[in-house]
Amino acid sequence: MPVRIGRQQEQQERQERQEQQGPQRRLGKALVIGGCVAALGFVPAAAVATPGSGVSGTVVAEGTSVGKLKVKAPKGRTDVTFRTITVEPGGSTGWHTHRGQLIAVVKSGTLTRTLDDCTVEVTPAGTSFIEPSGAKHRHVGRNLGTEPVVLWVTYLLPEGSPLSDDADAVDCGKK
Repeated sequence: MPVRIGRQQEQQERQERQEQQGPQRRLGKALVIGGCVAALGFVPAAAVATPGSGVSGTVVAEGTSVGKLKVKAPKGRTDVTFRTITVEPGGSTGWHTHRGQLIAVVKSGTLTRTLDDCTVEVTPAGTSFIEPSGAKHRHVGRNLGTEPVVLWVTYLLPEGSPLSDDADAVDCGKK
């Protein structure tokens, strides 16, 4: 029995403390909520944003990748260069490598690339691809068609790097 009276007494004291703190707690909560609501008045809302003006954009080329594009920027500062490349019928880029990745879109024509392992990739207009970086990824691009190949290329190169480095041709006859 004495335990039960002790518990009842503790519950009664706790309830009295809560009743005494109740108005203070409610006032504290009201102040916090009021402060948050007032602070929202200083945050710009999308509904009150102004529309842009005097700005236009032109899509110059679009291409869809065959699979997932894995883009890797160089470590450190990066030179980003956007370039149009035209390869005339019968033309070739020559064997080369890049010190950073390239993202390319074939705007027109069909580019045929031979890679370091002698595989051949044919990339028609309206598609895109990534050329990986490094000496292990030498390649040559050729236009085997009858119309010019036009590429839109974004280079992601370590600061100060050339756009490409010449490389020895791969002898695909031996592979």
